[in-house]
Amino acid sequence: MLTLPSPQQLRYLLALADHGHFGRAATSCAVTQSTLSAGIIALERQLDAHLLERGSAKRPVFTPLGLEVVGRARTALSALEAVAETVAAARDPLSGPLRFGVIPTIGPFLLPRLMPALREAFPRLRLWLREDQTDRLVGQLEAGRLDLLLLALPCACGEVETLPIAADPFLAALPADHRLASRERVPVAALGAERLLLLEDGHCLRDHALDVCGLARGAMPAEDGIAATSLHTLVQMVAGGLGVTLLPQLALEGGVLAGAQVEIRPLESEGGSPPSRSLALAWRARSPRAAEFRGLAPAIAAALQPA
Repeated sequence: MLTLPSPQQLRYLLALADHGHFGRAATSCAVTQSTLSAGIIALERQLDAHLLERGSAKRPVFTPLGLEVVGRARTALSALEAVAETVAAARDPLSGPLRFGVIPTIGPFLLPRLMPALREAFPRLRLWLREDQTDRLVGQLEAGRLDLLLLALPCACGEVETLPIAADPFLAALPADHRLASRERVPVAALGAERLLLLEDGHCLRDHALDVCGLARGAMPAEDGIAATSLHTLVQMVAGGLGVTLLPQLALEGGVLAGAQVEIRPLESEGGSPPSRSLALAWRARSPRAAEFRGLAPAIAAALQPA
């Protein structure tokens, strides 16, 4: 009969793979470095296999077999956690810790309204927040380090389940003296002749803006490598007369303009309906907490409504 690794041994191994440093891995596991090292050595002896290369390298180097074991360890620990989560969700739904990821073009504008609403509706729920770009959040979700995401579709979301909860229309943001500011609505086609300011690569809103304007992803490279790192910076670039951009309605309601000399106009498209992105929840496929996450959707949708 095979001797199986313990969950603690697998946690040590994953911590080392994630942090790439024995000291930081040990800290994340709340143990001493010697305890973590001994646990991994014991795992190698138990498996009768070398998972790490032994040499002078200061950072741990995994063998090819070690990398494969790391991947399988993630799957195994996720399955074990799912067992506990299933019982906890049935006993006391929407309570306890929830690791919640949100993208930067949503978080600053929604969370001030959402957090008080969730505290009132679900007082036993403890939210741990992580703000990051979509790709990194999805990676952390798939690795089991996050439970639930709030992001914008369309996106390359991998093997996750998504639940759209609200449409977030785009509006044109123009310098105060721009020729298009004299119009009540700005045709999307008219933006093709303008210098379109965008967020830097990695922000899904950049791709959404390109899609709205009918431009290929990867188009419109920033001059001199300059691109905005946030919507607030993008607004200031527009106010400075550097070009035009698209802003989501959620950000406008959240005060992204903050007194900037920028004109906002609705967009007019040939299809009739205004261009928009879809705000959605995302979680791991077959998550035992899927019913809980769907239960959160109405509260989040309500917080998305204009104040």
